Amino acid sequence: MAKFIALVQLKGGSGRSTLATNIAGYFASKMPTGLIDADMPQGTSASWASLRQGQPDLFKDGLLVRTATTHAELIEAAKELDQQCKLVIIDTPPRTQEITRAALMIADLALVPIGASASELWACSDLIEVINEAKLSSPELDAQLVWTRIRAVTNTAKELTALAGKELGLPALKTKISYRVAYVEAIGRGLTVMQWHDKQAQEEITALTKEIIKRIKP
Repeated sequence: MAKFIALVQLKGGSGRSTLATNIAGYFASKMPTGLIDADMPQGTSASWASLRQGQPDLFKDGLLVRTATTHAELIEAAKELDQQCKLVIIDTPPRTQEITRAALMIADLALVPIGASASELWACSDLIEVINEAKLSSPELDAQLVWTRIRAVTNTAKELTALAGKELGLPALKTKISYRVAYVEAIGRGLTVMQWHDKQAQEEITALTKEIIKRIKP
């Protein structure tokens, strides 16, 4: 049986697909891994996977990719990949609570990407309600914030982490994902930052995946 990680955020532009593709690509090199893109028709993760599959010399791991446009399709895709993978990443859409609820019911770990601003923090309130509802049926669900698009010259993320814990009641992973061109350049080429020439971005994803492994033990 697979472990499931859902990238959830009702606000658009939060970095869900960036995290989903980098996490999926990292683990696919180490174990049977699946990726479900439920953010259709935008399909950023699915488009990334298509570009990735066109580079067989770089990728020999056979990442399994599925798409879903409804919560029923998401559940069917999850059932299929559960039999073939050790880890499955779900990239959910913004604003669609029905699919988000389904993803949370499936997930062992929910990662909530959030930018380091008070406005993004406030926008999470509806999502927190959905997460809390899911925990009533799935009390083992582990939900964690992941700070994204952090600018190194500010201490905003450090300050907001404490505020998030107080206002949202949601803890944050230690690893913070910085605002780097590498993430945009890599995803547009079907790569992860592990195949890109930015050592700091590589260190961020490596640290993030180490935290994930400790939490879900795939």
